Amino acid sequence: MSGTFVVGETKIRPGVYTRRENAGGVEIAGAVNGIGAAVIRANWGPLNKIVWIESPVDAAAAFGLPGTGHTVNIIDEMLTGGASKVAAVRAGSGGTAATITLKDTTGSPISVVTLTANFVGSRALSATIKDNLADNTKRDCIIYAGTMEFEKVTFAKGSTGDGEPAALVAAFANSKNFTAAKLADGNKIMATVSSAAFTPGTDPQTTSTEYSAALNVLESAVWNVLIVDTNDTTIHQLVAAFIDRVYEAGSNSIAVVAEPKSVAIGTRMANAAAFNDEKIIYPLNGAYDAGGTLYDGYLLAARIGGMVAAIPSNQSLTHEVVRGMVSQAEPLTNTEIETALQSGCLVLSTNTSGQIWIEQGINTLITPSGNQDAGWKKIRRVKTRFELIDRISDTTAPLIGKVNNDSDGRAAIIAGANGVIKRMIGEKKLLDGTCIEDTSNPAVGDSAWFIIAVDDIDSIERVYLTFRFRFSAEA
Repeated sequence: MSGTFVVGETKIRPGVYTRRENAGGVEIAGAVNGIGAAVIRANWGPLNKIVWIESPVDAAAAFGLPGTGHTVNIIDEMLTGGASKVAAVRAGSGGTAATITLKDTTGSPISVVTLTANFVGSRALSATIKDNLADNTKRDCIIYAGTMEFEKVTFAKGSTGDGEPAALVAAFANSKNFTAAKLADGNKIMATVSSAAFTPGTDPQTTSTEYSAALNVLESAVWNVLIVDTNDTTIHQLVAAFIDRVYEAGSNSIAVVAEPKSVAIGTRMANAAAFNDEKIIYPLNGAYDAGGTLYDGYLLAARIGGMVAAIPSNQSLTHEVVRGMVSQAEPLTNTEIETALQSGCLVLSTNTSGQIWIEQGINTLITPSGNQDAGWKKIRRVKTRFELIDRISDTTAPLIGKVNNDSDGRAAIIAGANGVIKRMIGEKKLLDGTCIEDTSNPAVGDSAWFIIAVDDIDSIERVYLTFRFRFSAEA
């Protein structure tokens, strides 16, 4: 006699009984780390659209170079801090695009083609039209951004067929940056021009409304740490509200904001303390690099934000050296450092080797809520806990709707969660932990409840040495 059995059942008849059980063959999700997000102002690039940046070259190509009121450099700082890539959004609304009108070679030149930038902004552009040096049947149209060659197209030379204006328009048909439109045929020969300037466009406006819209765009992407290119505390409050909103929607993300040293240090400490949020980090005091550039405010936030994004959750930012910084902009006394730390500020100090480092890797949480312990004050432990939540969620999500709400199906969920916990223990991110069914909330219908209890690991940050010396008289 044979058949099946359920756990706890005792069969009456002798025989072999079988049961199928999920062996835990669930794909275990890995850590998603090192991804930054940035809201910037620029004189080029799409508005309110995510552009993924992996290098300063990418940033310059997408948004141009930083200039007056333009903050593409915060992307570079995040990458320098260690972020592997950045989801960048250019904030703004309105603005106008640069344009140029090109003419033919008649005695009274006729306007035959307009070139218009595909993006609004004040980027300085110019156009050159000349014969192609390698092929005498071709001509080149070269667009310069400042002195840098930005885009080049080649088109058929001569007045035969539809002529050069039509050929130039066709050559720009696949351009991501410019749109060409034919105004007239003229004599079908484009006039030669050298670095003819575009009529400049104008930059979009960037008020709190535009920043809010740009933040909303980021809601659709996955990233670890957010920065914004402003010292405006009104925008910082928008950031905090946004981080809270996406957190409630399941995004375990962190934001870094800062103010410049022109703001009284006591005011900065008070503003940091007011956040009282494990998801907000507030670097207090800046530093200079070897070239004399001051890193404070949002520029400091960008560099620190890159470091926060990059560091693995089994490492601490406490006493982590800030690369490239050579001197403090605001050296603090011991009392000031202690007050700042108690106010939830991330403080820069100088080690015995003269290097600028992070005094302690903390966020702005000062007073934990009833559902929080003191571990939520530490960047390392927040990153560990967020990573655990994300990895278990990512591991179990593929099982939703695919397994039954019975002991086997719930065992699959538990196996996946425990697989993540085991792996994170091996990665020195957790000490111990387990996932079990929540017996106080028995499974019913399409719902099942589980409890995940873990002990995460902190770094040694305080060493107390007791020295015992004994005087021994000489014999």
